[in-house]
Amino acid sequence: MPVNLLSPDPASLHAVAGVRLGVARAGIRKPNRDDLVVLALAQGSSVAGVFTTNRFCAAPVQVCREHLASGAGIRALVVNTGNANAGTGADGLLRARSTCATLATLMGLSPTQVMPFSTGVIMETLPIERIEAGLPAAIADLQSDRWLPAAQGIMTTDTLPKAASRQLQIGGRTVTVTGVSKGAGMIRPNMATMLGFMATDAVIAPSLLQGLLREAADASFNRITIDGDTSTNDSFVLIATHQAGHAVIESLASAEGLALREAVIAVAQQLAQAIVRDGEGATKFITVRVEGGASDEECSRVAYAIAHSPLVKTAFFASDPNLGRILCAVGYAGIADLDQNLIDLFLDDVHVARQGGRHPDYLEADGQRVMQQSEITVRVLLHRGHAVTTVWTCDLSHDYVSINADYRS
Repeated sequence: MPVNLLSPDPASLHAVAGVRLGVARAGIRKPNRDDLVVLALAQGSSVAGVFTTNRFCAAPVQVCREHLASGAGIRALVVNTGNANAGTGADGLLRARSTCATLATLMGLSPTQVMPFSTGVIMETLPIERIEAGLPAAIADLQSDRWLPAAQGIMTTDTLPKAASRQLQIGGRTVTVTGVSKGAGMIRPNMATMLGFMATDAVIAPSLLQGLLREAADASFNRITIDGDTSTNDSFVLIATHQAGHAVIESLASAEGLALREAVIAVAQQLAQAIVRDGEGATKFITVRVEGGASDEECSRVAYAIAHSPLVKTAFFASDPNLGRILCAVGYAGIADLDQNLIDLFLDDVHVARQGGRHPDYLEADGQRVMQQSEITVRVLLHRGHAVTTVWTCDLSHDYVSINADYRS
């Protein structure tokens, strides 16, 4: 069961002017489930993307990068679940490009105006005949209010769809930011999540979009981990349709730019945290906050050392306050001149360690109380500077092993 996560209310997901979504059942891997999604974008829309840093990246990631770089003007996205089209070599590239060409023909576009995305099993041939046969139904389904069905259509081992939306006022006009994502395992993105799509009707200078997306990714999807694995298919896309009707935002440092930035990051963080809450087999949602580092980079090293540790994660699953495992992870995080005698450790409101050793007032019963909660905050104070980093993760349970052992069956 996901940790304090509910399926989104469709009424809370606001339509974005200039974006229509359609969903179909193509039978890509399993029958009788939505597994093919098309997003159609109004002419003049701007698109930015960030992708996996895994050098063994999937064919659709390679094609997406090519089509974005072409400058043709992206008008459609096509997403399939059930097959990652990764580890498929030259044949995989041909199949990704064929999917783009077929959708382009059906929609009266150029193939370079289509971005393909895939998620699912790695190193299996993409069944393009099923995908291409399903595209007309997805196109026929195109509507502006299909965000929740789209979130359901991109799920793999997710137990719930992930979608979020915000509205704000800019120049007297209502501006919408809405997004969906998927992911529950193979999550330690170095850019985004396994798949994430966000759109806004804000009128923003296209040159600002990539920077806004990167900042949103760094504040959200780059701050989560479930199992420490970076997927071959990680992709996060931000679309701006420019249809809200206000004056163009020329700077993210302006009042209007800051307001849009806040909304985009808020939606991205909600989507990213939903992935952790729905982590495969997760029973606890854990916030790891490292304070007082000499730099953001070393705070991140410490935070991820804790969040990735199987010993730490299994202790949380067992509600076992074996908290020396956290100090151990801090020590091997890779800070050569770390002074262990300065470190403080808190578990929510409980001061566990002070100056590198057990706090004299710490009682294991207090640690046990916190460990039994479904949501827990770990705070580490390094006392080396002023940098602060937060990472979100989950525990590691028996079910994680079972889910991944049975994934292909």
